[in-house]
Amino acid sequence: MNKNTFIVGFMLFAIFFGAGNLIFPPKLGLESGEHMWLGAFGFIVTGVGLPLLGIMVSAFYPGGYSKALKKINPWFSLLFLSAIYLSIGPFLAIPRTAATSFEIAVQPFLQGDTQIPQFIFTALYFILSLWLALSPSKMVERVGSILTPALLISIAALVIKAIFALSSVDYVPSTIHEPSFFKGFVSGYLTMDALASIAFSMIVISAIQSKGVTQKQLTQQTIFAGLIAATALAFIYFSLAWIGSKSHLSEQALAYIQERNLDMGTYLLNNIAQQTFGELGRIILGLIVTLACLTTAIGLIVSVSEYFYEIYHKISYKIYALFFTVISFIIANQGLNTVLSKSVPVLLVLYPIAITVILLMAIHIFIKLPMLAQRCSIGLVSIISFCSVLGVSFTEQLPLKAYSMEWVIFSVIGLVIGYLLHAVLKKSENEKVR
Repeated sequence: MNKNTFIVGFMLFAIFFGAGNLIFPPKLGLESGEHMWLGAFGFIVTGVGLPLLGIMVSAFYPGGYSKALKKINPWFSLLFLSAIYLSIGPFLAIPRTAATSFEIAVQPFLQGDTQIPQFIFTALYFILSLWLALSPSKMVERVGSILTPALLISIAALVIKAIFALSSVDYVPSTIHEPSFFKGFVSGYLTMDALASIAFSMIVISAIQSKGVTQKQLTQQTIFAGLIAATALAFIYFSLAWIGSKSHLSEQALAYIQERNLDMGTYLLNNIAQQTFGELGRIILGLIVTLACLTTAIGLIVSVSEYFYEIYHKISYKIYALFFTVISFIIANQGLNTVLSKSVPVLLVLYPIAITVILLMAIHIFIKLPMLAQRCSIGLVSIISFCSVLGVSFTEQLPLKAYSMEWVIFSVIGLVIGYLLHAVLKKSENEKVR
């Protein structure tokens, strides 16, 4: 590995490690209790492994996912990628950045009703985001380059001090009924990073290619960089989940969280910061998280606006940016808990499809899959995912439904059906030639 590999590895870490991701592992740890290690492992599979696999796979396909998906079906490519960009953009991820910033940086210091302060905060947040998104400059890059190491160092300091403080504390009792691994696996969907890996893979590949590397070097550097990023992410997620599993909350604290409709993860994170570094810790954490979320929001506004401008040129880039920012502002003011709850059904549809796409393209690198087999597998997974979220009765009886993993069997069934149909059609064509 050379210096550039490490640089790209930390760049990958910066892309996938959003401040919002901090809130999920502590909550999972609290819910999993003594089974935290299995829950955290499941979370890392979907929250770290899949996104990095998604980036690595794209290195093997010239033109990335967009060109590869168009071969499967142009309409599927358009609808699926649009759904991903809207999810990681104005409907879920961008509002989440503002709502997370408010709950971590501002709300802990407020008493009483927080609707007006939230409205003012998110208004200023999105005005600044839009202004920088309309005129992207090196300033944003500089802020991001300074912020990422600062965020990583601050979280490392928080984790190390919390480990010493909580090492003798017992685990909290588990409050979940399903196996912790599956709970963590589905919780990893909330990071949205597997979806982001499909949307942003070309940015990463372009950054590596700009160094004048060969195709072989491109693949090698992507894999090694992925391992560097995965190591850093896994360490943080495991550590935060462990801290959450040691965080005993009083009935008063639980009532306070419910009364204010707070997200459990943000409350735990603030509580940990206060316990380890006092009020100053909460202030510093709030500032870093807000800046991290702000740079993420700017990048997402730019990416989503550019994608839709590329599809439909009659509307200007600036109008797209303004439109998506306004939608994000409206949704963010519903509160983080509401944003997260609304994201679950959307992600339960998109994630199975995204996982199937990534895995099929990964398998295709080593074993050439017929196009019909890929279409049948993706098509069947799409149907099952939609039916499950809509609550169609037959899906309730499907294997693994209790773990939201019912689509897995149908991805294999679709692949087998596609293979058989391909073989039949190929045999029929050969007979016609004869």
